[in-house]
Amino acid sequence: MNLAQGVEGGSPALNISIFALFVVATLVVVFRASRNTKTASDYYAAGRAFSGPQNGTAIAGDYLSAASFLGIAGAIAVYGYDGFLYSIGFLVAWLVALLLVAELLRNTGKFTMGDVLAFRMRQRPVRAAAATSTLAVSFFYLLAQMAGAGGLVSLLLGIEADAGQAVVIAVVGVVMITYVLVGGMKGTTWVQIIKAALLIAGAFAMTVWVLGRYGLNLSELLGSASERAGGNDALLNPGERYGVSGTSQLDFLSLGIALVLGTAGLPHVLMRFYTVPTAKEARRSVVWAIVLIGLFYLFTLVLGYGAAAIVGSETISNAPGAENSAAPLLAEALGGPVLLGFIAAVAFATILAVVAGLTITASASFAHDVYANVIKKGKVDSKNTEVRVARITACVIGAVAIVGGILAKDQNVAFLVALAFAVAASANLPTILYSLFWKRFNTNGALWSIYGGLAVTIVLIVFSPAVSGTEKSMITGADFHWFPLQNPGLVSIPVSFFLGWLGTVLSKEHLEEKYKEMEVRSLTGAGAEKASTH
Repeated sequence: MNLAQGVEGGSPALNISIFALFVVATLVVVFRASRNTKTASDYYAAGRAFSGPQNGTAIAGDYLSAASFLGIAGAIAVYGYDGFLYSIGFLVAWLVALLLVAELLRNTGKFTMGDVLAFRMRQRPVRAAAATSTLAVSFFYLLAQMAGAGGLVSLLLGIEADAGQAVVIAVVGVVMITYVLVGGMKGTTWVQIIKAALLIAGAFAMTVWVLGRYGLNLSELLGSASERAGGNDALLNPGERYGVSGTSQLDFLSLGIALVLGTAGLPHVLMRFYTVPTAKEARRSVVWAIVLIGLFYLFTLVLGYGAAAIVGSETISNAPGAENSAAPLLAEALGGPVLLGFIAAVAFATILAVVAGLTITASASFAHDVYANVIKKGKVDSKNTEVRVARITACVIGAVAIVGGILAKDQNVAFLVALAFAVAASANLPTILYSLFWKRFNTNGALWSIYGGLAVTIVLIVFSPAVSGTEKSMITGADFHWFPLQNPGLVSIPVSFFLGWLGTVLSKEHLEEKYKEMEVRSLTGAGAEKASTH
């Protein structure tokens, strides 16, 4: 039975028209925003003109990807308690970002992560390394989002044929490239703000609706969900997904570490801190993001158990798209085709906004770090040339994302996202923390930590059960795994920190002088990039 035409006659035409309406509305906003995009600072950092609450809403829009909307609601519907652990990991991660990274980065950098590292290291090798890891994380994350787009389409529009799905992925890619080319960071930020508002409003409406069915009584809802699941309390207790065996518990620990530490190293999240005028606003924006994201995850708790109670875990597991179909199926059960159409459009919008944010980050990293500072050695006319290179890069990245998305469309989205988090936590975070807090840290340590962390993470992923050796692996026919954990975080993150230390200690280079200046600047904002006034 096909979901889109199935259950209560959800209509693909309605879904497409609601989505088209969203795209048209956001393109108008993007074109209006693009009128002021003149300098590199406008293009990369929206002229540092957003307030804390606006930026916080945009961060929430950037961070609440399709994986967290569809994936977590589905995981809770099928696994109960264990599904909710994802949300907790994603949320707690923001404390690391708030306490250790947000304000300091805003003061030290200009547009990218490379700026922070290059502040006191040798420019060219460090920028090349920072750009490499930024592009690697962005690539994995982009793949996840594009693969999600393909799956979502077959789910909501009833397009089963591969060619049809490929066309839709291409359309998503083209719209996203338009956002980035025309609007730059300002246009992208507005898209994210609109999307966050829609997503949170939609989730709130469904939450109230679900609770309304159970007299606004949460324990009634939980009871009904566990009855529907066969009367046992498995959905309410831990251990349904990460069982009692040692490996699965280690696996969970590894995933948790990667999620919590990965957020503070995700390049597209870091770049958002540069769109505000002061460090105080950077802090405010993180607080706003925490509130909005926390609220949203509380909604997913109700949506997940609501789907388990009203639709049933069995039905969800057997639907096309399995867990990802929990939220759409629940929408259809509650409000028929119209609500399904709205939720479908919001899920699409989610993918578009996240992909646009990633693309602008990756293109800025290439144009600003590699082109302007490594190839041209800092001698570029930053007004036009650098932005032109960024726009060309955005087109290339968009094309790669479209091809990758078409190839990866049957992959598990949550796995690809967790992969991006593991790479971010291993390759980016140790280097950022060391360069902000450790006086002795030097270029050698940064290079060892970034390249070493990247290499270790990718090797462990390739030889993990996520790629081969189990029924749910990427390559089902083969088995060449020797690393027992699905997510490499538990091993790769400490190794990365260790490599950063080792590389530094083995090198004779001393950069303490520059550290004092960086410390004052990162803590007080003295001499930081100012907001432009126009």
